[in-house]
Amino acid sequence: MDLPSLVSLAQMAWPVMLKGTGYTLVFAVMSMIFGLPLAGLITLIRVLGVWGLDSIVKVYVSAMRGTPLLVQVFIVYYGLPSIGIEFSPLAAGVLTLTLNVAAYMSETLRGAIGAVEQGQWLAGTSLGLSRRQTLRYIIGPQALRAAVPSLSNSLISLIKDTSLVSVIAVTELMLATKELISTTFQPFPLYIAAACIYWILSFAFEQLQKWMEKRMAYPH
Repeated sequence: MDLPSLVSLAQMAWPVMLKGTGYTLVFAVMSMIFGLPLAGLITLIRVLGVWGLDSIVKVYVSAMRGTPLLVQVFIVYYGLPSIGIEFSPLAAGVLTLTLNVAAYMSETLRGAIGAVEQGQWLAGTSLGLSRRQTLRYIIGPQALRAAVPSLSNSLISLIKDTSLVSVIAVTELMLATKELISTTFQPFPLYIAAACIYWILSFAFEQLQKWMEKRMAYPH
């Protein structure tokens, strides 16, 4: 394509891809916001060994990590209506991504807690703290600092995983790109543009990760 054609294509494609990028950010950020507390709850149940719930969350984490995200999207959006549970495409996408990322983040948090020296637990006991109090005031803050890089990686991966929700007719960045290609017949420049947008979003969150690491490097 010559330069005038590229400029014309960019002018036509930019509003559509910008809207798709907005949906991508909505999916990623909302799923992270909902997924992190859920991951924390799952981690607490597993670390504290809550009887009855511990086995349930183990199965949940194993199922989320052991099945493709695309299959999970199909189950939530197409499968659940058969038993009377129905979601809009946006809600189904956020729910699926939330459940998926929470499983991965819970393992990150559990690993970070396990990496804290055993002596820290003993120190909490010597101070008269219960196991829950020790986890909250001593172990948790140290583990969270160590988990920041991995949690940030989960968010970056989540941005890319949002492309899978295009199968349920949500016009996020990938589906918006495909729709543009179907009308312009210019796959190469449009896919390159989509890749650049994903890269820019990932880079932005990488910078946020570095900022958070610096902020959490020392207690304030």
